[in-house]
Amino acid sequence: MAAGRFAPSPSGDMHIGNLRTALLAWAWARQSGRDFVLRVEDIDRVKPGAAQRQIEDLATLGIDWDGDVLFQSTRQPAHEVAIAQLREAGLLFECYCSRRDIKEAASAPHVRPGSYPGTCRSLSPAERERRRAELASVGRRPALRLNPMVDEWSVEDDLFGTVSEPIDCVVLQRGDGTLAYNLVVVVDDAFQGVDQVVRADDLLSSAPAQAYIAHALGLAQPRYAHVPLVINEAGDRLAKRDGAVTLREFLDLGWTVADVVDKIAGSLGFEARTAEQFLDVFDRRKMVHTPWVFSPADGPANS
Repeated sequence: MAAGRFAPSPSGDMHIGNLRTALLAWAWARQSGRDFVLRVEDIDRVKPGAAQRQIEDLATLGIDWDGDVLFQSTRQPAHEVAIAQLREAGLLFECYCSRRDIKEAASAPHVRPGSYPGTCRSLSPAERERRRAELASVGRRPALRLNPMVDEWSVEDDLFGTVSEPIDCVVLQRGDGTLAYNLVVVVDDAFQGVDQVVRADDLLSSAPAQAYIAHALGLAQPRYAHVPLVINEAGDRLAKRDGAVTLREFLDLGWTVADVVDKIAGSLGFEARTAEQFLDVFDRRKMVHTPWVFSPADGPANS
């Protein structure tokens, strides 16, 4: 069965921007006749108790899902199989650079801003052996980066159309052995039957690389919908430091769940006070496509 999904990282309570994306992902899936699955991406930043609180908040908002919640940390064997498959296909290379090395090399005029400068991609076997030994002498191991066989890749997005981006040599396994998001998200989406990914538009540029990794692993690449962010008055992505921005904070300050849904729906150009009402009125062709500036005046303390 085809599915949409929401996949939070349990680093703390979700703010209203996260809840807005979750509601959109749920509505997108339900309106298209897909299942909707929930995955907790708990292989990196984990705050004790956060996953359960996030699951409870989604249910409180009125979002339901199909099947059990998948915890990404239970999927390590499958992630390791994928790494081995990419290595066997010659699509990985060892990277011995420190963050400082990359930052200094990336400042060169010929390097695309934000991309890996290619320092370790074409080293000779002897140079690799030397660099590997240097790292081992200080108790470190090399990271593994994607060695793409194409310059760019394209994805289809319901809001942005065809999006093509250069494929960077992204880290797929860190030096400490931790498997990186760009790999595990691809493997786990395929496992859960996800063929529709709705998420915030700050992740749009990473979609082609993830789709290419899916292709390299023989997996189907999903269709995307990158939805507008919620930002603060300074124009930065909304964060918990911006004040009372989580569902629990809103409820503590007197808002109802209906008030929260009403705010989210209104920011997208619709009127609804429950998740079910939002599902009935949501139309992706008519939704507001600009970021939602959530200011202190919008908060429960000033309502």
